[in-house]
Amino acid sequence: MHNYLDFEKPVADLDSQILELKRISNDEGSLDVGDDIARLEKRSQDALLDLYRKLSPWQKTQVARHPDRPHCLDYVNALITDFTPLAGDRYFAEDLAIISGFGRFDGQPVAVIGQEKGSDTQTRLKHNFGMARPEGYRKAVRLMDLAERFGVPVLTLVDTAGAYPGIGAEERGQAEAIARSTETCLNLKVPLVSLVIGEGGSGGAIAIAAANRVLMLEHAIYSVISPEAGASILWRDATRAKDVAQAMKITAQDLKGFGIIDEIIEEPIGGAHRDKDATIQRAGAAIRNAFASLAGLDGDELRRERRQKFLTMGRDLKV
Repeated sequence: MHNYLDFEKPVADLDSQILELKRISNDEGSLDVGDDIARLEKRSQDALLDLYRKLSPWQKTQVARHPDRPHCLDYVNALITDFTPLAGDRYFAEDLAIISGFGRFDGQPVAVIGQEKGSDTQTRLKHNFGMARPEGYRKAVRLMDLAERFGVPVLTLVDTAGAYPGIGAEERGQAEAIARSTETCLNLKVPLVSLVIGEGGSGGAIAIAAANRVLMLEHAIYSVISPEAGASILWRDATRAKDVAQAMKITAQDLKGFGIIDEIIEEPIGGAHRDKDATIQRAGAAIRNAFASLAGLDGDELRRERRQKFLTMGRDLKV
């Protein structure tokens, strides 16, 4: 049974009718409701298709945050073989909001850094809902430095509402850690590919996403601030998040038009959570192509291209 979003109520109602007819058919074996079920299933699929053809930015935000959406570890487990996690920042502690380690992608060595939100109450608390503390970003820097030392390309998986804003995190240098991680991304002399799989929130996202190629799932979002926080700042009213989502141009389609991201990866109808395997395989193909496009560049060219990519953003922007 799916977890339906608010705007999916028409689909939820049809699916409830389908389940009820199937229950009746099982209880009363002589009753033939196959044609009715097939008709309702078609109506449900058509309704879902119609809804997802015209999602608003706020509806895309809800899809990007769907609790059943595949998370970082789903991608790592499906795409990376021989994965060996590395823990700790060698300064203060381990931060489970960021997953990092070395493995093989298509048989080739790769360093992986990703933000993990968790999939249930226990794992969400364990991973702090994907909101990293300074230790997480210092761990990311440590891994990127190791990858460069051994000539290993880097893959990052972005999915966070933002860096953790707690007092302890600020006391331990949250802003400096984010800046240092962003700087490390920009200076790497190995290929760096980033994929926004859910939310790309503010500096917490860009800290591991200043990449040669930035990919984004169709219904993911990427923004300087969450819609709720933006509404609170502008109007002191978080309920106007829908208006901010519209104004900020946070969708993959808008960002591709502005040149902020390089490629949009199509999701199954109804979002990534409705077919996780298909989503992950499409993402894997896009990552494979992105690394292939960088294969002929040496370290200096990779660094120069990446820095130039970000320096030119917004200079010729027409809104």
